[in-house]
Amino acid sequence: MKRLHLLRLLAAALALTAGFAFAQSYPARPVKLVVTYPPGGSSDLMARIFGQKLGELWGQQVLIESKPGAAGAIGMEFAARQANDGYTFVIGNIGPVAVNPLLSKVPYDMARDFAPVSLISTGPNVLVVNPNKTDAKTLNDVIAMSKAGGGKVSFGSSGPGSVAQLAGEMFKIQAKLDLIHVPYKGGILSVNDLVGGQIDMVFSDALPVMQNIRAGKLRAICQTGPTRSALVGDVPTCAESGMPGLVIENWWGVFFPAGTPKPILDKFHADLVKVMQLPETKEGFGKLGVEAVYSTPEQLAAHVRAESEKYAKLIKEANIKGQ
Repeated sequence: MKRLHLLRLLAAALALTAGFAFAQSYPARPVKLVVTYPPGGSSDLMARIFGQKLGELWGQQVLIESKPGAAGAIGMEFAARQANDGYTFVIGNIGPVAVNPLLSKVPYDMARDFAPVSLISTGPNVLVVNPNKTDAKTLNDVIAMSKAGGGKVSFGSSGPGSVAQLAGEMFKIQAKLDLIHVPYKGGILSVNDLVGGQIDMVFSDALPVMQNIRAGKLRAICQTGPTRSALVGDVPTCAESGMPGLVIENWWGVFFPAGTPKPILDKFHADLVKVMQLPETKEGFGKLGVEAVYSTPEQLAAHVRAESEKYAKLIKEANIKGQ
């Protein structure tokens, strides 16, 4: 019995040694980074900044693979089905990670199919309108415009369960409005239609709207963070504008397919922390209107659970339906 115990200890030690040796050589070839939203949007550009810095650290390419659609669910399903050898990971945000599974039977399970690694960014949304279509300059003006519209005023989003829709539904409930939700396959598409006058407002993440705001094509009304973020300019919070309950933040995290060897996850996490602390990463993310952050895998898992619980209540109250 004692000999059997020693043999088991030896086997475990050898496996652990082999795992660490494997991780030290990781990555030995290019790594694939799945993006769940269209090229040109915040998720895509964030992934390119992050991927480039990882590639420089590793001396290996990080290849971006875009899989947009279904508010991010298509990309998450694709990532879940990839080999768990450490050579594919995905950047998922609040929509496909915490909210989509509450709306419909998605073809993945976050707890079963993914290994969380770290948060990488957080940021508010910005309520924007088209100044060529409305004179609204404040949140109260937008509320008045919406009430005068008689149920015909619309807001766009990047799809059911996206943070843009959640913010719009929060706004509807708290201001007691009748608004039309118009879903798109990506936030940039909803912003393009807002600029074109096809819809009336969008609660957008900062990147797709800041250039249009500076060019006078869109007008910023308020931002949805708990406090003002200088990253989106001198824009008041929705709470400051008279709606204290309208607080919602977008966030992005890194996930690997479940079963990815822990030594690889540990090495990746250590490298991620190095990359997120680089001034170039912080500056690059800042230009997208988000803050570069990092967390432990356990903190990310707890964050996902807390967000799911929070938005389950909103989904029920707003009667939000999936696709």
